[in-house]
Amino acid sequence: MANVIFYEKPGCINNTRQKHMLAAAGHQIDARNILSESWTAERLRGFFAELPVSEWFNQSAPRIKSGEVIPEQCTADAALTLMINDPLLIRRPLMAANGSMRVGFDQAAVSRWIGLGEEFDPNRDLEGCPRGNAHPNGSCDQGKA
Repeated sequence: MANVIFYEKPGCINNTRQKHMLAAAGHQIDARNILSESWTAERLRGFFAELPVSEWFNQSAPRIKSGEVIPEQCTADAALTLMINDPLLIRRPLMAANGSMRVGFDQAAVSRWIGLGEEFDPNRDLEGCPRGNAHPNGSCDQGKA
């Protein structure tokens, strides 16, 4: 099984579920706070591979929900600068294992990458905010804490 460095927002319900799923599949988790990491553009860029820039963003971030940041209008350099200055904009989780890095928790992709075994459930959404309607702006990310 893999040793997974897992960058999360502490307290995020889905990040907690994702970590439990990985652990149940036998992976070792090294959880780190995505908000307190010292990100550089080069280091952060490695997680996004060939994904379109708009898929680098946490769609539940307050600045995206408010329309202040429009991911589809960002260049790669602008997106990285925004994310370094406001880590809530980074799509979660960021994961590193077996010499490669990933963003997000598409179960099928994670299963192909490091394996999820019996924990794989294609009908379970582990990326969308489960509290979407609980907050005025539809966001789980109501601040930096």
